[in-house]
Amino acid sequence: MADANPTSAALIERSNRLGADPKNTNYAGGNTSAKGTATDPVTGQPVELLWVKGSGGDLGTLKESGLAVLRLDRLLALKDVYPGLEREDEMVAAFDYCLHGKGGAAPSIDTAMHGLVDAAHVDHLHPDSGIAIATAADGEALTATIFGDKVAWVPWRRPGFQLGLDIAAIKEANPQAIGCILGGHGITAWADTSEEAEANSLWIIETASAYIAEHGKSEPFGGVRSGFEALPEAERRERAAALAPTIRGIASHDRPQIGHFTDADVVLDFLASEKAPALAALGTSCPDHFLRTKVKPLILDLPATASVDEQIARLRELHQEYRADYQAYYDAHATSDSPAIRGADPLIVLIPGVGMFSYGANKQTARVAGEFYVNAINVMRGAEALSTYSPISDAEKFRIEYWSLEEAKLQRMPKPKSHQGRIAFVTGAASGIGKAIATRLAAEGACVVIADLDLEKAQAAAAELGNTDVAIGVAANVADADAIQAALNAALLAFGGVDLVVNNAGLSLSKPLLETTEKDWDLQHDVMAKGSFLVSKAAARALIDQKLGGDIIYISSKNSVFAGPNNIAYSATKADQAHQVRLLAVELGEYGIRVNGINPDGVVRGSGIFASGWGANRAATYGVAEEDLGQYYANRTILKREVVPENVADAVFVLTGPELSRTTGLHIPVDSGVAAAFLR
Repeated sequence: MADANPTSAALIERSNRLGADPKNTNYAGGNTSAKGTATDPVTGQPVELLWVKGSGGDLGTLKESGLAVLRLDRLLALKDVYPGLEREDEMVAAFDYCLHGKGGAAPSIDTAMHGLVDAAHVDHLHPDSGIAIATAADGEALTATIFGDKVAWVPWRRPGFQLGLDIAAIKEANPQAIGCILGGHGITAWADTSEEAEANSLWIIETASAYIAEHGKSEPFGGVRSGFEALPEAERRERAAALAPTIRGIASHDRPQIGHFTDADVVLDFLASEKAPALAALGTSCPDHFLRTKVKPLILDLPATASVDEQIARLRELHQEYRADYQAYYDAHATSDSPAIRGADPLIVLIPGVGMFSYGANKQTARVAGEFYVNAINVMRGAEALSTYSPISDAEKFRIEYWSLEEAKLQRMPKPKSHQGRIAFVTGAASGIGKAIATRLAAEGACVVIADLDLEKAQAAAAELGNTDVAIGVAANVADADAIQAALNAALLAFGGVDLVVNNAGLSLSKPLLETTEKDWDLQHDVMAKGSFLVSKAAARALIDQKLGGDIIYISSKNSVFAGPNNIAYSATKADQAHQVRLLAVELGEYGIRVNGINPDGVVRGSGIFASGWGANRAATYGVAEEDLGQYYANRTILKREVVPENVADAVFVLTGPELSRTTGLHIPVDSGVAAAFLR
């Protein structure tokens, strides 16, 4: 911002630099602040302010709007009304009375730390190396050994006003210190200038990292477990795709989740190690970690050499054990005023030899949860290299996870869109009707896989919808079973599963019977009749394994019931598709999978089929100019209105939304009313 205060502008620059490097802090983790002077617009006099990263923001992408701005005199005055540890949560609401002006972000729970510490610039970060020291059993002694008197030790305390007072007192008692290690949590550094604060933060992080590298054990996780080593890349990714639907169903027992998969070396090496099961059972420690990953993961206790069926059976058993264990954790620590349990399913599922599946309400949340567990692995490695990993207790984790302030933050989240948590696989989606469907579903919150014969066009269409947290493009020749499975596997690894399949891929050749060749017939039936069958068959396996129900939509045609001229091959294959809807609705209904169809007509605008020659042929058949074909189709309808791709997308949205949850085996005409195509 051109009119930004120089102090806040320097803070933004420092924050972005620190947040850009994952060794310094995790996504949306940590916070930074600066104290300085501005002019009070009411009095025209100087006023001392605190700029601090607001609640929920990310340092790497922080902007001026992401800062909370408070009057320092009022914030410091809160010390005089602080009611004590038992009522410290009340102080968060009091921050609102310290705000300077309108706008800006809501103050976070760490605001007190930044305001009460007597330093102009303060950084609170969650570096893996720092948390490794913070979670070591002898972290206090290690802090003294590694940093001398330049860094103080602060015993674990839940973030809040009292922690701010504690750190302020420790800084006052240790004037030579440049920062502290927060037990079980992270680091805090301070200085008189922004440049010095950044340098102090980096010095603590790099000194801890260097000490671990120089003095740590060479194999902190122990030796390798035979049979638990990483499978070859192609084999492990094939195994991951085979397991993905079952694991997503496990993670989505209480509410639908989107998934993310990684087979990074750091994950595979950890899962192959002797200590992995015991360390995983201890759970994570840093609040940012376990709020994203739950207190502990579900880890498969079978080797990579076990069969897929054996692994699936064991995962289902472990899921029941996990749910019982989580319920016991909740029951052991909940009080009468605790929020209700938020679900007992794992958010991190670890498969030795294969990799890690992480889950969240959307793709970004799922991906970040996986990144946080990688942070946790790095923390455990560092702590075990020097000492013994010793995270905060389950009781303290519960106090964070089911904190009233955390619950309030969750309640402020916007209401999810109708298709959030759903994964759509749309064939022929790089243009025309398929692209309109993909666009509508993404706008309604779904993750979308754009499958098309042309990979480059599929990827370009996906990029128009957003980044890979929203949509991906994959190559898919729907007439080839192996190509379909490869495309579906890509969807399973990208988003964890599939919920909504749209059989839209198609083409058409307009010829009379005597000019229709066997090749013409086979081509259209291969793409639409056989192609829809192959896509539905491959997707049904995943849908059934997930046990979450789902939708299969066929984009058929008015021609499936209407006998038009010069159209034998196209209309016959559309009739085939239409009956597949009825057959699969009956067969898949027991799994909660709904199968419905849409019969469009006259979709000329934006249509790949019409642009490829079909439009010219149909225009010649009807004796009109090709550019007038859309209006010709409209004029012959009851409503006299042209049908466009977005109208078909609207029908897909309605059929797959919550309003028609009891509808299956239905065909919806989207043709502006063609009496000859009325369904009887």
